[in-house]
Amino acid sequence: MADPALSHAPQPDGATGVLVLADGSVAWGRGFGAAGAAVGEVCFNTAMTGYQEVMTDPSYAAQIVTFTFPHIGNVGTNPEDMESHDTPGAVGCVVREDVTAPANFRAAGTFQQWMEKQGKIGIAGLDTRALTRRIRMSGAPNAVIAHDPKGEFDIPALIERAKTWPGLEGMDLARVVTRDGQESWEGSVWHLGKGFGRSPHDRRPHVVAMDFGAKDNIFRNLVKAGAAVTVVPAETSLETILALQPDGVFLSNGPGDPAATGAYAVPVIQKLLEADMPIFGICLGHQMLALAAGARTTKMHQGHRGANHPVKRMADGVVEITSMNHGFAVDNAPGALGENVIETHVSLFDGSNCGIAVKGKRAFGVQYHPEASPGPQDSFYLFEKFVGMLG
Repeated sequence: MADPALSHAPQPDGATGVLVLADGSVAWGRGFGAAGAAVGEVCFNTAMTGYQEVMTDPSYAAQIVTFTFPHIGNVGTNPEDMESHDTPGAVGCVVREDVTAPANFRAAGTFQQWMEKQGKIGIAGLDTRALTRRIRMSGAPNAVIAHDPKGEFDIPALIERAKTWPGLEGMDLARVVTRDGQESWEGSVWHLGKGFGRSPHDRRPHVVAMDFGAKDNIFRNLVKAGAAVTVVPAETSLETILALQPDGVFLSNGPGDPAATGAYAVPVIQKLLEADMPIFGICLGHQMLALAAGARTTKMHQGHRGANHPVKRMADGVVEITSMNHGFAVDNAPGALGENVIETHVSLFDGSNCGIAVKGKRAFGVQYHPEASPGPQDSFYLFEKFVGMLG
């Protein structure tokens, strides 16, 4: 049954934004940011901070983010909080209240202005509780988000666009968000009053990072943990990776279906495993490491997105509070992981897989984001663990 806040109601006066779901449900609001229309999967994020980092995370490509926290915009925006400058993140966002004016000494501009400059569409005034409830009950829907300052919308055409969009399952988006060429990563983590650090040029273990839609803070944390990092595009060949003489290989986060991206990435990862290369994967990289080791992945009902997800470490029972952003997961149903995969972490929300290790190999991955940004820093030890394997 459709929620009354998400019904095909007539357009109210002053409505300049609309969210149209594939089932024909329509929610009206006040548009901000870029004008236009964009199609994607609607998800929700429960984080109380970090909206700019969320909107620039390439893992949100082809998604419309519903922020459950009602006050968005209060810290403004600034160039330092971008998780990616050159690749698309979320196509738009939905918020409850009108965007708050910035009240933060780091603000260099407003969220509305930033959204317009980034080409992203926002809608304020929607019942985000109702939308979140809808996603939790019925799964993440496909939808079109639209903004027209004149309030002129062709609703039947928008519904048709939402209906005909194929959805994220089976979609390889890593090709869309990966960088074009090889890069030697130079930055380190940010400190208040000092900005971003620089990577030292001393001799340190060399990590080749495969970019499937990486957040920049991952590379900064690898540097902080003691590595030198070279970033390569998603479809880099095994021969090119080995020619860089890595001490270890990192598999990044990213958007889309891991099985689709895995069509070209998994054979490379399997060859790296055969060579006993140390490997660390995060999110999409974690999922593709699992595929390479014989496990399988599955589309989740609603996904996990937020900065407060409790994860249990199986080895000692320690609970980490983590940042998450994923709509697919490694299938941990009985027998699904296969003989070569050890489950190392599980979600305390729903028992889904949050970490693996590969038997007999120096390879592990986690579903969550130990680099935070936004989110807690409970899991930085994983970067130190990986770099410690490279000596």
